[in-house]
Amino acid sequence: MPASQAHVPTSRASRYLTQLGKHGSQMSRAALHRPRAHADGGTPPAARHTSWTGTDGVIDFGWGRCTLHATSEALTLHAEAGDQQQLQRIQDGIAARLERIGRRDQLTVTWTQAPAGT
Repeated sequence: MPASQAHVPTSRASRYLTQLGKHGSQMSRAALHRPRAHADGGTPPAARHTSWTGTDGVIDFGWGRCTLHATSEALTLHAEAGDQQQLQRIQDGIAARLERIGRRDQLTVTWTQAPAGT
């Protein structure tokens, strides 16, 4: 299963984790309502399940997922999916949202291939 990770330095990781969790929760209701198109013209994926605390979270799409972990120094993201195209979709969506909500802090998400077995 393809996987990737990103380490985003920020002193407000818990805040951003919560915002991503809330966004994921809204995406889980997308199946109940007509979803808005994303900037690229595609429709956002519907999340099947989203949960989070102040330090950990998960956004599960059914065909892939992103787990989040916040510390006092960084937000760590781990994405995995059934194939590379689905993984890219998760990476693009999570990065775009995090960079948008973190624009004042100039957050940048850089994904790297996750080590085998993580």
